[in-house]
Amino acid sequence: MVKVSLENVKLLVDLDKEPQFAPSETTVETILTKDAFEFIVLLHRTFNNRRKQLLQNRQVVQKKLDSGDFQLDFLPETARIREDPTWQGNILAPGLIDRSTEITGPPLRNMLVNALNADVTTYMTDFEDSSSPTWLNMIYGQVNLYDVVRDQVAFKTPRKEYKLNKPISESPTLIVRPRGWHMEEKHLYVDDEPISASIFDFGLYFYHNAHQLIKIGKGPYFYLPKMEHHLEAKLWNDVFNVSQDYLGIPRGTIRATVLIETLPAAFQMEEIIYQLRNHSSGLNCGRWDYIFSTIKRLRNLPGHVLPNRDQVTMTSPFMDAYVKRLINTCHRRGVHAMGGMAAQIPIKTDPIANEKAMTKVRNDKIRELTNGHDGSWVAHPALAAICNEVFANMGTRNQIHFVPENKVTAQDLVNTEIENGQVTTEGIIQNLDIGLQYMEAWLRGSGCVPINSLMEDAATAEVSRCQLHQWVKHKVVLKDTGEQVTPELTARILREQVDKLSQESPVGSKNKFSLAAKYFLPEITGEKFSEFLTTLLYDEILTVKDFPIDLSKL
Repeated sequence: MVKVSLENVKLLVDLDKEPQFAPSETTVETILTKDAFEFIVLLHRTFNNRRKQLLQNRQVVQKKLDSGDFQLDFLPETARIREDPTWQGNILAPGLIDRSTEITGPPLRNMLVNALNADVTTYMTDFEDSSSPTWLNMIYGQVNLYDVVRDQVAFKTPRKEYKLNKPISESPTLIVRPRGWHMEEKHLYVDDEPISASIFDFGLYFYHNAHQLIKIGKGPYFYLPKMEHHLEAKLWNDVFNVSQDYLGIPRGTIRATVLIETLPAAFQMEEIIYQLRNHSSGLNCGRWDYIFSTIKRLRNLPGHVLPNRDQVTMTSPFMDAYVKRLINTCHRRGVHAMGGMAAQIPIKTDPIANEKAMTKVRNDKIRELTNGHDGSWVAHPALAAICNEVFANMGTRNQIHFVPENKVTAQDLVNTEIENGQVTTEGIIQNLDIGLQYMEAWLRGSGCVPINSLMEDAATAEVSRCQLHQWVKHKVVLKDTGEQVTPELTARILREQVDKLSQESPVGSKNKFSLAAKYFLPEITGEKFSEFLTTLLYDEILTVKDFPIDLSKL
């Protein structure tokens, strides 16, 4: 075993004062062992410089796009990968053959139990967009996963008893989404810089659970978010190889599904599968993040202004093109092509509105099935029946054998023209409402928020922010009033929404709408543009200790 020094590694929390956040005999000390620290510190020291360079490369692409003289295209230097018909992803892994209905949610203990008891095939438990990365959420997410993998997740509250209906070996297959390469875990410093949040989340889960997952007939499976270049996938692949070697696990045991949720990644789908091919279990259409990324990367180009968010659908030209290319690419390479999220939640107080919402979900899933997806996502267990009903029509456990025609061009992927698209005052209000409500909840520690009968996560708040920034920057004229979208207009409506939401807040004066607005305001008036809301807000939820724990003394 490689000897790893823990000199200059410091934990900025006081473990003695941490509350017992999960009703479990497993403690934080069970997760944060000396051996586990040595493992994640090794990964960080080995790969962090590459991670930072790849993040810098994203901004190089952005500057080229902003110049107006550069267009995204398929990479000429990787044409050999795209043109070689012989290579394939790995064979399908145990528990990942049938993925017709996947449910998602944060690693909260009650949500883990509810999701694993749902009538679904797989469950993506999420440290990223549906989690607010407070220290307690992140570390007790690891505690909860440690327990669920060992069939010791059951607990009681005064109102309810939570337990798995089946052993974990027979429950839906667990897939973990760590935080993206752009995020850091600032409660743990290695060599005077915060550890990569991706390595922290992946490393702790893998180190403690990989052998147990293999023992129960599954494996360490992951969803990888927010990548923008195939070399970012190669970085993950190298992390996987070192990790498997470290624990004496055969290479290829780890499987990873990549969310194609950034515009640059859509031009490199083939290369991303290739870089991960021994570990690849396919690609997923991360629809809301993809809209966010498309606006973000093209935000300074006047020809790519998108209309009100409810007019940007999966049948919009650039979205339809991305879906069709993804399915063709995955199936030619023998891996899954997963559909997007149905964010609707049941509307119990209005049967007519509920039926309308469920019909919308059903039609969306029929479109995905017909296009060739192998399965799809739902945000609520009640939607599983609809997804199951639709995807039962595959007749097989997936439809990787079906390779639809691919006529998608580079121009199709950036065709953001939407027929009869318009921006209205209501569109501004909707974006401000969703953005503020999500940010406020996130600042209070909740990253998965029901708003207007939809389960919102960071991606939808990002769409709100980017659209408002884009409309102000390009001085869009409102269809309903003829008024120009100006910084003064968005600032005024923002103040009105803050007052309204503060008065309606279920937590009263403890709400954080004013704090959310402080960060939101410069983003929606054109004063600045941040890469991610989550990194912009992160320091507000830090709970670092004044006197760090020197881990070399463990």
